Amino acid sequence: MKEIEGNSGVLRVEGDKIIEIASILSSKTRLEILKRTLNTEVDVDELAKEINQSKANTSAQIRILEKAGLIKTIYKPGIRGVKKICTSNVREIVFVLK
Repeated sequence: MKEIEGNSGVLRVEGDKIIEIASILSSKTRLEILKRTLNTEVDVDELAKEINQSKANTSAQIRILEKAGLIKTIYKPGIRGVKKICTSNVREIVFVLK
């Protein structure tokens, strides 16, 4: 799998990584998270409410997306402790068959 190309938000996926990424994107919840984090920072608590999922399930799905390099998470100070924030600049995924 290649890195995201510049600021274009295009991720090129080749070889065996196609199966991994396609499998990850086969989840409606993970796909929704990816769409909602596109070019914006979203708090995990808010995201869980938006997609009508528990915080635990949302966090688990985020970990899968993060491990695949599709989203990034950072921690920011909140009113009570820190907040986990998610963002993605993956706008397009190109599967390259060779």
